[in-house]
Amino acid sequence: MEAADMSALKLSSPAFGHSEHMPAKYTCDGPDVNPPFTIENIPPEAKSLALIVDDPDAPAGTWVHWVVWNISPATREIKEQSLPSGAQEGMTDFRNRGYGGPCPPSGTHRYFFKLYALNTTLSLSVNATKSALVSAMKGRIIAQTELIGLYKRK
Repeated sequence: MEAADMSALKLSSPAFGHSEHMPAKYTCDGPDVNPPFTIENIPPEAKSLALIVDDPDAPAGTWVHWVVWNISPATREIKEQSLPSGAQEGMTDFRNRGYGGPCPPSGTHRYFFKLYALNTTLSLSVNATKSALVSAMKGRIIAQTELIGLYKRK
């Protein structure tokens, strides 16, 4: 077994661990605010960060909960119910901008918080979707990581 790469980009949350259940506070069963995050080991050559939150277990296919880009590479935390200064949010599958928390119709769903370090900043419309962000990031990703949160409605 190889040792973990301690220099790898890392996204974590003080609210829940990797593959652990998320508190209702961050879902439609609570105030539905974004959880807090800690970001570590951002590559020095990164010009910006991007974050995509989606649920691959949604009945209609992967459901997009949050799309954020142009997060400063100096960012070490994203506070609860906040967007880092200068960052931009795109459209979610809830048809609005901003965080839309877990709200699964049934069963336990996985929520992937995917963080990307990019070698550039991006020029995207405020109405950009996950697919537009993914297209814009092609060939520009220098590091990536993910944190998975679980949620089941009461």
